[in-house]
Amino acid sequence: MRGTGLVVLVTCPSQASARRLAAHLIRSRVAACVNVIGQVESLFWWKGKSESAREYLLMIKTSRSRFEALRRTVVAHHPYDVPEVIALPIAAGHAPYLAWIQRSVRAA
Repeated sequence: MRGTGLVVLVTCPSQASARRLAAHLIRSRVAACVNVIGQVESLFWWKGKSESAREYLLMIKTSRSRFEALRRTVVAHHPYDVPEVIALPIAAGHAPYLAWIQRSVRAA
């Protein structure tokens, strides 16, 4: 199982939009688990100037094989023009949990 899981980070403009997207990702079977992390402050460069925003962070667990479907789902249902979708490999973890991720995101 090592190396087959991903943690994907996505920010959302509100708690409501974060929860809606998280629920959709779970129902679509592209995510095994989504943590909605309370308000974070984001500082970023956008359209030629420095910006900041309060956002909610989604920490999504999925498999490498489902990442592209997850990315497409986020882009299609996200309110931002350019949503953050960053995947980090899971280098190691509790083997039963990693196996559960794989089972949970299999296409229904």
